[in-house]
Amino acid sequence: MADPSSYRPRPGEIPDSPGVYRFRDEHRRVIYVGKAKSLRQRLANYFQDLANLHPRTRTMVTTAASVEWTVVSTEVEALQLEYSWIKEYDPRFNVKYRDDKSYPYLAVTMNEEFPRVQVMRGQKKKGVRYFGPYGHAWAIRDTVDLLLRVFPVRTCSAGVFKNAARTGRPCLLGYIDKCSAPCVERIFPEDHRELADEFCDFMAGRTGTYLRRLERQMGEAAEDMEYERAARLRDDIGALKKAMEKSAVVLADATDADLIAVAEDELEAAVQIFHVRGGRVRGQRGWVTDKVEEITTGALVEHALQQLYGEESGDAVPKEVLVPALPDPVEPVQQWLTDRRGSGVSLRIPQRGDKKALMETVQRNAQQALVLHKTKRASDLTTRSRALEEIAEALDLDSAPLRIECYDISHLQGDDVVASMVVFEDGLARKSEYRRFQIKGFRGQDDVRSMHEVITRRFRRYLAEKERTGEWADGVDGTETGGDPQPVDGDDPRPAAEPYAAEPGADGRALTDGPALKDDDGRPKRFAYPPQLVVVDGGQPQVAAAQRALDELGIDDIAVCGLAKRLEEVWVPREDDPVVLPRTSEGLYLLQRVRDEAHRFAITYQRTKRAKRFRAGPLDDVPGLGETRKQALIKHFGSVKKLRSATIDQICEVPGIGRKTAETVAVALAGAAPAAPAVNTATGEIMDDEDGAPETTADALGESVSAGTPDERRGQER
Repeated sequence: MADPSSYRPRPGEIPDSPGVYRFRDEHRRVIYVGKAKSLRQRLANYFQDLANLHPRTRTMVTTAASVEWTVVSTEVEALQLEYSWIKEYDPRFNVKYRDDKSYPYLAVTMNEEFPRVQVMRGQKKKGVRYFGPYGHAWAIRDTVDLLLRVFPVRTCSAGVFKNAARTGRPCLLGYIDKCSAPCVERIFPEDHRELADEFCDFMAGRTGTYLRRLERQMGEAAEDMEYERAARLRDDIGALKKAMEKSAVVLADATDADLIAVAEDELEAAVQIFHVRGGRVRGQRGWVTDKVEEITTGALVEHALQQLYGEESGDAVPKEVLVPALPDPVEPVQQWLTDRRGSGVSLRIPQRGDKKALMETVQRNAQQALVLHKTKRASDLTTRSRALEEIAEALDLDSAPLRIECYDISHLQGDDVVASMVVFEDGLARKSEYRRFQIKGFRGQDDVRSMHEVITRRFRRYLAEKERTGEWADGVDGTETGGDPQPVDGDDPRPAAEPYAAEPGADGRALTDGPALKDDDGRPKRFAYPPQLVVVDGGQPQVAAAQRALDELGIDDIAVCGLAKRLEEVWVPREDDPVVLPRTSEGLYLLQRVRDEAHRFAITYQRTKRAKRFRAGPLDDVPGLGETRKQALIKHFGSVKKLRSATIDQICEVPGIGRKTAETVAVALAGAAPAAPAVNTATGEIMDDEDGAPETTADALGESVSAGTPDERRGQER
């Protein structure tokens, strides 16, 4: 490992101007390429105290053995040179694009005497018009098969074309009128080229002209009683419309734009691109990016733009590029795109309307692509085995942790504090073993104390099961109906957590109890299986709390660690420094998945509890009053306010309400505080029932919405 001070340039050597720099290792291989508006300021950031550097940056500068730079005139030139060097050197510490397979394009070889329509991949050629990219080659062939009825352009290879010309017989497509057969001179070269131009115009989005022309010709043929020709034109129109339906209109005004969305986590990011031409989605592509450097969403967008348009020019670069975040600074990137297109390019974030709605669709595709990539990676047995071995080695465990339990605390500004327990066995999530807890030992926000309580309660039940059975029983997948252990000897005499339904399995069906998971008394087993590793979401304080809970229970054969989200550091008990796993480590990736799943499960439960609390109303406290009779009361009286002022005899008039129930309702409402008056949000006027503004059913039942926008509420959640 090199010391960055050994190759740090002397003061004054680095120019204060735009440029591109390269870090090289001891073997002179380029390991990182970057650009800067000011080389002096940017490079100075790499040669500060290592403790202040991001772990990924720290690894890069200690791997490097030298740095060099090239001065350019403008930031646009720096962007172009950076792209060229990344393509040339493929540096290991730059953003890596994976799964960027060669997407198929629909190509028309306008550089040939008789242009040919075909599927093309790889490097683009001069004189060839491209449409796409498409997700699958069969999608191109389906579209071409429909269009050949109207535009019978050549699709055969050079060998087939020459053989047909030599024998004087066209191929099958020539006989069924899906090729104009230029090979046997059924059409002149200039007429065939005009046919290819019309095909390209239709694919480029100029569809209305041809449809109107064909409809006019069909009408003329019908008037002249040429019914066979009119029927053929009718079928041609149907074929064109069917081809157009394959790419529905998503943007009005015949927009040409590319939409780029990014879904990311700490280690990886998925990039999805929708190509819209003539207001229709003409193609889609995507990458999975390995974040081997500290990078923002805007920088990811910049790298995606370089990857997407680095080899393009002219109309291949659209007039409008919509992105989720702008590069910083944005002007050089926008100027670079303008230079490649040859005219102005708008690079912006959509704010409203159809474009914002389509961007949300692209974002969902990016998120699904990232999840799919992680699922595929996690499903590989070899990868999972290596991950478990790396965790065991890093934490100095005796064996690989085949069962891992992870705990997370969630709350909203100290309210509705809950915890989750997720289980991974052999590196895969086992949802039937998930559990959730309510924190009841205290009120308020204290993650450390909450973690201690959860670990204590979980393993106290484990000890009780061990003492009761004296052995471990083999079990199969099942679902627990309670999220917290029932009180046992020495446990807090608090009630168990609310029952919940386990998450459905992969096939959408709920997982149900299996007979092998039943105790002797018929109750499902809970917390009977010990993990080899307990992971907590948090740093040193949370880890210390979990270890203290195990120590107090006398458990010394279960390892504990914590994963701090900010720098992805792994903390272990009684250690002042964290364990830093390599960012490419499969072990770190598995710990991340476990931690993220625990966070997801906890926050889902917390939101459910919060929503239930918000929906609570005065009628919820009436014993024996179900949802149907509550709705009947509100429907009859119109609001809780009117119900509160009703007599017992009037309440008895409601179908299904007896006198005893009516008395209970009256007593409950008499002791409940009246609801706040309704407010007209447009005028600020306070309204009540007498003003002709009765409470709605939702208001009467106590339903409400938490304050703030969805983003603000998410920001308050933990």
